[in-house]
Amino acid sequence: MAHFSRRDFLKTGLAAGVLAGTGGVTLRAARGTATDWVTLGRSGVKVTRLAFGTGTMSGQVQRDLGQEQFTRLVRYAYDKGIRFYETAESYGEMHKMLGEALKGVPRDSYRLMSKVTTRQGVDPQEKIDELRKLANTDYFDILLLHYQHVASWPTDSARWQDGILEAKSKKAVLGYGASMHGLPALRQAPGNKWLEVAMIRMNHKGIRMDAEDYNTGGPGNVSEVVTHTKQVRSEGMGVISMKLVGEGAFTAREDRQAAMRFAFNNAGVDSVTVGFKNTAEVDEAIENLNLALA
Repeated sequence: MAHFSRRDFLKTGLAAGVLAGTGGVTLRAARGTATDWVTLGRSGVKVTRLAFGTGTMSGQVQRDLGQEQFTRLVRYAYDKGIRFYETAESYGEMHKMLGEALKGVPRDSYRLMSKVTTRQGVDPQEKIDELRKLANTDYFDILLLHYQHVASWPTDSARWQDGILEAKSKKAVLGYGASMHGLPALRQAPGNKWLEVAMIRMNHKGIRMDAEDYNTGGPGNVSEVVTHTKQVRSEGMGVISMKLVGEGAFTAREDRQAAMRFAFNNAGVDSVTVGFKNTAEVDEAIENLNLALA
């Protein structure tokens, strides 16, 4: 099979053609539920609005459950209609634990997203194959470049972008994009022709959100983050948001509800990921999102 590079992709009119066909994007989410299937922009990948995250405190919270309890929680969420699961290379054993938890579940009944660390000296194809094997899957529905946090990331990660496109040509990846941290990195998303999906930190208080310093301990710039989110959606990208509970900072339910409303009704995201440690949190997140969409 011929190698299809990022540069080949950008030289074609494909991105422009798809973008032209998207037209205007309505930023307010249509009335619906947390478990509705929605399309992530020009990736064409359909996911449930609510995703099961496995990266709370870099996955420590989920790992501490142990495989048996984690499997029960994954299956509980599945039975409740959450069919979108996300993990990352940096989350320790979570690829393996998630693959075990979903063993025997029809692969076409759920969507799986992974995030790959863009290290130098690592072969992208070998890493993608390794992660697929760990997750017990033939393909990732979405693969993101993880933790892009400097303004030069579109150039710095070119080799990984090529690698993901090659994996897509082999059907090992269906949709792709990047998770961005910090305003210098996020500002590179609007107008980026390679990106199909953008993962963006989002909540109403700016907790653990993007600022000039990607690792700031203070509040992020909510207004600018929302502006860029609306820009990329208008360009046809799918948007998944994270940090909906401020990485555990929102201990009051009204704040968790407000974060859901803000993400969908103010920023206009497509999907959100929340890390869970028990069934009560699954039930609450579904209810909070349903209320936000009502």
